[in-house]
Amino acid sequence: MANYTAQDVKALREKSGAGMMDCKGALDEANGDIEKAFEVLRLKGLKGVSKREGRTTSNGLVVSRISGETGLLIELACETDFVAKAENFVALADQVADAISAAGATTVEEALAAPLDGATVADSITDKAAIMGEKVELRKVEVISAPGIDAYLHRTSKDLPPQVGVLLGYEGSDAETAHDIAVHIAAFSPVYLSREDVPGQVVTQEREIAAETARNEGKPEAALDKIVEGRVTGFFKETCLLDQAFAKDSKQSVAQVATAAGLTITGFTRLRVGV
Repeated sequence: MANYTAQDVKALREKSGAGMMDCKGALDEANGDIEKAFEVLRLKGLKGVSKREGRTTSNGLVVSRISGETGLLIELACETDFVAKAENFVALADQVADAISAAGATTVEEALAAPLDGATVADSITDKAAIMGEKVELRKVEVISAPGIDAYLHRTSKDLPPQVGVLLGYEGSDAETAHDIAVHIAAFSPVYLSREDVPGQVVTQEREIAAETARNEGKPEAALDKIVEGRVTGFFKETCLLDQAFAKDSKQSVAQVATAAGLTITGFTRLRVGV
């Protein structure tokens, strides 16, 4: 007869993030002692780390930190949404973000080597992943610097932690408008800040595609230049933040809104879990 209750199983699941059967097995082995069962899960999990290396991590969360004129955005990934919303996974993401921010790391490699609880971020992730029984990885680290920084984290599901994160760098004092622009970025996924940031090769390719498409549509050769320019302009309006129609007022571009608010947008970064 089991010497633990359903509440014990629930408590261990919440503490560890491990599956129900794994928790039951650990409690059986630990004779109902939750702390011992937690250690059982950790030790068994460490043995299986290499087996999980090939698994896909399509869930997780994003976390941001702002320190002075530096903004940090990370994606911590896992395999299932169950682990993504587990209290210990969310806590791990916060600890990792704090450690990366404190170390001033700007790449995944530097972040994994940052000190955390007497070890490294990489060691801490491995240890916690062992307890959860899933592959967990620090997938992305983005850092921007600017006089003003706004961070926006968006939940795509009310049951999950933030899945989309944005950092916006700007100059100016209108923090409210800056935040509105960060929210816009989350929704409209711009790729570049301005037309000037689009690589020449990309623009050339868009022109070639536009010209070929127009010819296939039977457009007259004499009108091709004008048609191509129009379609390339449409490409800029779709992919460049400053050219996009503003989410809260589509009659204005983001550039117009920023200028009216006395803001200069210096840069941005956007992360979405699994992308």
